[in-house]
Amino acid sequence: MLYRILYLPARIALLFYCKSLRISNKDLLRQEGPLILAANHPNSFLDAIILASLFRQPVYSLARGDAFISPFVNRMLRSLHILPVYRISEGAETLGNNYSTFDRVETLLGQNKIVLIFSEGLCINEWHLRPLKKGTARIAIRAWQNNIPLKILPVGLNYSSYNSFGKSVHINFGRIIEKKDLNGSTSGKALNTFNDILSEALSQHVYEIPDRSLSARKEIFEKPLTPIQKWVLALPAGIGYFLNCPVYFLAKAITNQTRPDHYDSLLVGILFLTYPFYLLIITVIAWLLSGSLWSLLLPAVMPLTALALLHYRTSVK
Repeated sequence: MLYRILYLPARIALLFYCKSLRISNKDLLRQEGPLILAANHPNSFLDAIILASLFRQPVYSLARGDAFISPFVNRMLRSLHILPVYRISEGAETLGNNYSTFDRVETLLGQNKIVLIFSEGLCINEWHLRPLKKGTARIAIRAWQNNIPLKILPVGLNYSSYNSFGKSVHINFGRIIEKKDLNGSTSGKALNTFNDILSEALSQHVYEIPDRSLSARKEIFEKPLTPIQKWVLALPAGIGYFLNCPVYFLAKAITNQTRPDHYDSLLVGILFLTYPFYLLIITVIAWLLSGSLWSLLLPAVMPLTALALLHYRTSVK
């Protein structure tokens, strides 16, 4: 239920989070299950939010088990179609819980659902593909052994930056992988074969950029504004800065206290939850001070000025 409620707001929020969003083959967003989205994982839970808000069919995803810290959080995450996967670092006693998650994933795939798996097994803010874990391969081969006509879609997620709001995001889809690509093998060696195929596919779609190479990122992601575009956007962008900076800098101050790898995701999450209330508060204050019905236009005007500011600023920092 919560997934359905937040789907449209999250999709709209992408307009304000992404200065540009480039998708290599948009037709694949209409793919139906049984399907695994096998993606790299550079930007915490934001990776899952972006992909889930783009696909027509609901997307289930796997997340770190330590996020399911209480019965309430557990119910909330599961209502968002998020399932836990536990690692040895979270305690050897938790690993047995993975069997129920894998059973659930197999059931979902048998029901022609879409499941997102971050095949690297960890999240690091970088422009680099790390060695793949075997979890995706195990789930896929198990599904094929049970005659589920599963397809694997490699997904390369690429961000212009990880520490600033309003960025360019490139989503590159690879060629769909099927059981026949393993020559019908589902033996133990098939795990390595599967990972070799998937790693090769992802390596073609995940950008390899040195961390400190600002010029390389600008060349790939940045599309400079024309003088006319700058002139048109300058005034609304300035107004947007004045109207929206209080909530942004408050969210940024909170986010600065967190782990760097979660910075971007937490900043977006805080703004997603607080911005509607901020609009309401500013509108009420403006109406009480002015008594003018024109103040009721602020909930429409303020996001538009924020959008102008988003496109006026550079997306690579």
